[in-house]
Amino acid sequence: MRLHHIVAKDSLARKRRMLFAAFGIVIGIMTVVGILTVARSGRAQLYEQLERYGPNLTILPAVSSLDVRMGSLSLGQLGVGENYIAQDKVPVIREITDRLIRTSLDIRVPGPIATVAPELYATTQVKGANVMVVGMDGEAQRAIKSWWIVKEGAYPAGNDALVGHTAASLLGLKVGDEVVIGKQVTMVSGVLDETGSVDDSQIFLPLTVVQDAVGKSGLISAVNVRALCTACPVSVIADEINQTLTGVRAVAVKQVAETEMGMLSRINTFLLAIAGITLLVGLFGVVNTMMAAVNERVRDIGILRAVGASRNQILKMFVYEAVAIGIAGGLAGYLSGTLLAFVIGPLIFKGAPIGFVPSYIGVSLLLSIVVAILASIYPAYRATKIKVADSLRSL
Repeated sequence: MRLHHIVAKDSLARKRRMLFAAFGIVIGIMTVVGILTVARSGRAQLYEQLERYGPNLTILPAVSSLDVRMGSLSLGQLGVGENYIAQDKVPVIREITDRLIRTSLDIRVPGPIATVAPELYATTQVKGANVMVVGMDGEAQRAIKSWWIVKEGAYPAGNDALVGHTAASLLGLKVGDEVVIGKQVTMVSGVLDETGSVDDSQIFLPLTVVQDAVGKSGLISAVNVRALCTACPVSVIADEINQTLTGVRAVAVKQVAETEMGMLSRINTFLLAIAGITLLVGLFGVVNTMMAAVNERVRDIGILRAVGASRNQILKMFVYEAVAIGIAGGLAGYLSGTLLAFVIGPLIFKGAPIGFVPSYIGVSLLLSIVVAILASIYPAYRATKIKVADSLRSL
């Protein structure tokens, strides 16, 4: 009879002991998998929110407000500074952004990295109602606002207009209708699906069309900058722009969301530390179970030694048994951990997608087998030190 057959037969004969030994590992693996799965879903949700923020940076005119007072009487706020940014600053903003990202992330591939989208805002009359019109660079805006879906018609080409969901509904605009902005006449090319943002109530046109319509040639209201990297030095870029260009104020839009991501990472670390302690407790449980098995099987070990089994074979017998415990505990821990994530995930991250993560099966098995083997080392060593004469006295 081969060694693994002996281990299998003995494990089946002592099922309760095997289950008890695996239970500690199951609890530890369940905790680890549950935390990792929930954290993964939380990160996915936060990354989605980061994407919906759109730009990494927004550059605005550096307009200051002064409190005008007469004695103790406040006369309100007075704006000081320009309300627009010169369009010729856009290439400088692009150069600063790309240069700092290349330096920070050691990017050597040529070509633009960040998407830079200038905008000009203007309020105008459309069908007798005041509407916010946004002049934009169509391709850049589409890259930044990747969540835009054109519900009717198509994304505009040439001088056509793209109308927000609410604006189209209130103004009765549909694809093919004419829109008059100042002296400019354009046609509605598409209507956006509802976004839940201010975009719903706006009309989007090419930048040059809006500039000509409102007499602001060469001027813009804001510049949105987006680079598709979570490690981009956003704050450094904002500081460089503020120091280099006058009359503008660069704001790091994503700082709040990135702070939330950092808090999530710290919470994950704390919870994984708790899971590690749970696994450590499980390890000692396996040690105690294996030690009890050694004491129960002193006679069996003596007989095996008497018929020619080496100490190495006795050692392997306990290691095989530990591997079996680890595999059973790892699989059960993965399944129960995933089910735990399905239960607690929606309570922590409302709306976060929870699902099975196949890669965690390998992590679970590896972790549980390592823990089980570590737990079996001392009991197996004790088993190899049992003397044949001492064990045979119990017969």
